[in-house]
Amino acid sequence: MELRTLRYFVAVAEELHFGRAATRLHMSQPPLSRAIKRLEADVGAPLFDRSPTGVALTPVGAVLLDEARDLLDHADRVRGRVAAAAGNATLTVGILGDGNDRRAARLARAHHRQHPHIDTRIRAADLTDPTCGLHAGAVDVALTRGPFDETGLTVRALRADPVGAVLRTDDPLARREGLELADLADRRWFRFPEGTDPRWQAYWHGGEPREGPVVRTVQECQQAVLWNGTVGMTLLDHEPVPGLTVVPLLDMAPSRVVVAWSAGDARPLVRGFVRIAVAAYGD
Repeated sequence: MELRTLRYFVAVAEELHFGRAATRLHMSQPPLSRAIKRLEADVGAPLFDRSPTGVALTPVGAVLLDEARDLLDHADRVRGRVAAAAGNATLTVGILGDGNDRRAARLARAHHRQHPHIDTRIRAADLTDPTCGLHAGAVDVALTRGPFDETGLTVRALRADPVGAVLRTDDPLARREGLELADLADRRWFRFPEGTDPRWQAYWHGGEPREGPVVRTVQECQQAVLWNGTVGMTLLDHEPVPGLTVVPLLDMAPSRVVVAWSAGDARPLVRGFVRIAVAAYGD
């Protein structure tokens, strides 16, 4: 079994869709299907149940998935240690906002356990750059939130978090159990500077152009509400500073936590980080 074929198999097993797996691997579907058929011939048993309703792992496939992940993780650790011995094992990770995420801390611990010889450098990005420097080539991989311009990038969703409106506790709307965007239509919002990714702005501005103070960080968002009585959006479970509260927004799609990297970047350190991130956020 070649490591490359095992990577193909893991992609199909995680996506349970040959088309999506091919897109993730930056290849066309026919050679991917042929590679999986050759692997099944090598194993001597079907790895997937294929039906008009979709793709599912067979019991043999489930066993191979566990073993393949272990093998690929080990192979990446070997490459990482060899690169460290050669003095060139550095991974630059972009993190959005305040990084106050328990799963991110879990990811950091898991990554250090598996790659103790790697020099992991962190680049903290403010809310004006949701790619955390990926488009500028400043980082190798980003732990961030969507949506944003994904041109030239590969993006994997890790989790979806509900959002709410952040308000002063003395705001009449703060006593409501839930709000809709229409309830905030006549209010001033905190907003991002000109030039911020349009998709990102559209989501966090509730799909409308807004007027109000310009902010760049999570702290500035909260202080803008506290000092000016403006409103805005935040994560529902993001604990606000004293004097503020968060009310669920009932008609807003959740905010996605994602891991993103440059399309076609197949370096083992990047692949390893993505796999560890998927595991850390998936349990």
